[in-house]
Amino acid sequence: MQKTDNPIFVCLLVFACLLDFIWHAAPGRASAEALSPLEAAHLSAPVRLTEGLAKAGEGYFAPDARRICYQGVPRDYPFYQIYVQPFDAAAPAVAAPRRISTGRGRTTCCWFSPDGKKLLFASSHLDPALDRTEAAARAQAEEDARTGRRRRYQWDFDPETEIFAAPLDGGDLVRLTDSPGYDAECSYSPDGTQILFVSDRDGDPDIYVMNADGSGVKQLTNAPGYDGGPFFSPDGAWIAYRTDRLEKDMLQIHVMRADGSGDLAITEGKGVHWAPYWHPTKPWLIWTGADHSDPTKRPNYDLQIARYDTSGGAFRAGAALRLTDHEGADVLPSFSPDGTLLMWTASRDGGGRSPASQLWVSRLDLEALERDLPPLAPAATAEETPR
Repeated sequence: MQKTDNPIFVCLLVFACLLDFIWHAAPGRASAEALSPLEAAHLSAPVRLTEGLAKAGEGYFAPDARRICYQGVPRDYPFYQIYVQPFDAAAPAVAAPRRISTGRGRTTCCWFSPDGKKLLFASSHLDPALDRTEAAARAQAEEDARTGRRRRYQWDFDPETEIFAAPLDGGDLVRLTDSPGYDAECSYSPDGTQILFVSDRDGDPDIYVMNADGSGVKQLTNAPGYDGGPFFSPDGAWIAYRTDRLEKDMLQIHVMRADGSGDLAITEGKGVHWAPYWHPTKPWLIWTGADHSDPTKRPNYDLQIARYDTSGGAFRAGAALRLTDHEGADVLPSFSPDGTLLMWTASRDGGGRSPASQLWVSRLDLEALERDLPPLAPAATAEETPR
């Protein structure tokens, strides 16, 4: 290497080394040895971001990346609540969270508004029978603890769940939906004028869009089965979501245009693929997937990513690249606004046989991903499928 006496270069080199040291010395960091060769190819050693809750997950970054939001189960309450906590990209670590939800009811699916001033989430805290709902959940938890039973994960489509927006500088919750049935799984459009959400108001869970104030509701999908987890693409032109319309519980990743047209399956086969999320600066789509084709083997949920192209008005996607292979579940991925960090929900430590799910973050090797992602599939026109 050529020697240099440029003081600016020396300062920048020292600063870069310091940032690398801070990142790898952060409290809660998994050891470098915890990464398999497959994971180390594209991820830095993951840093744990949450503790003190029975479990936590489904985290998303604020637009300025200085905060994250997520759902977590308190030690003394049976249902998820919504939290916001500080985040430092240069030195990610566990930080003290602030609860945004009311502290009662089932809550889920928080999402920052594009201006960072509001937090969107779903909650059942207005359930008129909430006392009975809480008592039943506590009784079940006590019985499971007594018998040692571990229940299979199951999401509750609570019919009392509605969507709310919370001003982050203080103020009352603003209710955005008021319809019988489950209303949840909500996120803003990139410009903040619309909200995607899931509702079973017509008999099964479908995807809807409404104005940011709750007006102008329009149904986008109407196929039998579950359609959920929708997110707008960074340009607002496409929506990625999950569906089990072909086989119950066998979720697959689909995309459609923002008006509900041009529906296209991205994954297929005997597996479960869910939680799609768009990269903010690259034409990449990430999701959680597991192979269920062999009933004698335990499915392992890992993160998968693929490149895509939307030129010419059609959607094309390449084959998926696997990012994780940890023996625990790696699910619900999301990117930082600049696309350099990956946050996800995982059970990677805890000192026991079944560590609790918590939030983790890694720095992405973008150059390695660009090199290793499989090429795009041949051009094909999106065909209309039942919506």
